[in-house]
Amino acid sequence: MEAHEELLLWAKQKGVQLHGIEPRRMPGRGVGVVATEPLKPNQVLLEVPTSLLKSLSSVPRSVSRKLPRDMSVHGLLAADLALDESATHSKWDAVMPTKEEVMASLPLAWDPDLQEYFPKPARDSIRKQQTRFKRDWDIVHATFPSLLEEDYLYAWLLVNTRTFYYTTPRTEKLPRHDRMILQPVADLLNHADEGCSVSFDGRGFTIRSGRAYAAGEEVCICYGRHGNDVLLAEYGFALAAGRNRWDEVCLDDAVLPRLSARHRRHLEDRGFLGNYRLDAATVCYRTQVALRILCVPLGEWRDVVDGLDDGEAQQGEVDRLLILLLRELREGARETIANIEVATAGLDHQRQALKDRWVQIIDLVSSTILRLESSVAQEST
Repeated sequence: MEAHEELLLWAKQKGVQLHGIEPRRMPGRGVGVVATEPLKPNQVLLEVPTSLLKSLSSVPRSVSRKLPRDMSVHGLLAADLALDESATHSKWDAVMPTKEEVMASLPLAWDPDLQEYFPKPARDSIRKQQTRFKRDWDIVHATFPSLLEEDYLYAWLLVNTRTFYYTTPRTEKLPRHDRMILQPVADLLNHADEGCSVSFDGRGFTIRSGRAYAAGEEVCICYGRHGNDVLLAEYGFALAAGRNRWDEVCLDDAVLPRLSARHRRHLEDRGFLGNYRLDAATVCYRTQVALRILCVPLGEWRDVVDGLDDGEAQQGEVDRLLILLLRELREGARETIANIEVATAGLDHQRQALKDRWVQIIDLVSSTILRLESSVAQEST
């Protein structure tokens, strides 16, 4: 009997209820959850009782009372996992990815030299993880000096990638990223850009189908409306091209170097400095505002920002500048791929994941360039 089958038997004995779904091994992708029968929208698929949740309340006092009261929930749950030597959750533990799999797949554990090849949003995400992990590890290491950093990092990354959002009167005052729990079976559901709904009450978690499913079809949840940069940095994977409606490209590295100190002050005063993006359909309004300040006198720019002018007269000039910057960004992406191809840091599949992501970025940028060039050409005729 496979580990996920043993988990299912154990979970059912503990009160977990499945309706029309079951865990199955997905070729080349570990374990996922599939429909065993046709499913209707909003159908209850999975119920996990509160008694099985690993949460702030379930951390043993032998761990929690030794750590500061302001210790993050993330850090506490990771400490609980890393220090737990009991067999209480052995069936659940058996389906978790191994330490080797986690370290190889999650970028926080990758070679720092390879981390530098990530797109900016992903680098920013990894740096935030590094800051949070260091804070948690420093506290835990001071309290449990025999615990190895690699073992704690493994537990910390499991928590980072397998938790669910969880709000109770006790947790609602915590930062949003600390309202987290672990739950069995539900953590086998993989991610899609649109997935099942998840709700919680005092009895436990309930997962309902977000749409109809055919028998044998994989059932997913949505970890959040994340672009592939965030998915890659946080979870170690990116959805295939065309499979992530939330995917986007950050344009900060292309736009910000063009802005003078004076431009930056005006943009910051109006709340438009940085966070420039494009997706498969549009270039964001923030980008349009930032580029317009480079194309028109300041007074005209203010009129557009204030809604006194629709800006159509200068849109062609803005689009031509944007095309130029996107071509530069595309060329930079190609150079990054070339650098990754000769890099020795990291593992082959890690470098390939990075190259694949940069190819997606090039494709998104190229399609935007074609769309803008067509618009500019029509305007010229």
